[in-house]
Amino acid sequence: MTEDPLVYARKRAERAVEDMNEGPLKIAAFQAILAKLLGDSERAEEGQRTSAKAPSGAAKHPDSLRGRVLTIKSEGFFKMQRSLGEVREALGSRGWHYPLTTLSGVMQSLVQQRQLRREQVSTGKKRVWKYSNP
Repeated sequence: MTEDPLVYARKRAERAVEDMNEGPLKIAAFQAILAKLLGDSERAEEGQRTSAKAPSGAAKHPDSLRGRVLTIKSEGFFKMQRSLGEVREALGSRGWHYPLTTLSGVMQSLVQQRQLRREQVSTGKKRVWKYSNP
């Protein structure tokens, strides 16, 4: 049977400060070490949850439209301003086909979360939104 992560972290923090003199410095050191250990164990648990949930290639092929747009962003696609149609084509070339009406809501959400920036630009007689890195 495995030990509770909280108990394990507490014991490790206690061992780390056991040779220190009693007082506020020992308490502060214990708290800092415990916080670090708990943060590390939470990240490890989250990594186990995501790895158990998704196959190893999941980072390359996200399941949500938002994740897929962020994937092409991480590849540098939005270094230049891009229209919604260009974003749709880039996703389509990777096998992810979406109508513009679905894509527009996700793009607006990413702008509101400051993941992307948009600007209205004149193209001929039309005014279109162009998306780029913030």
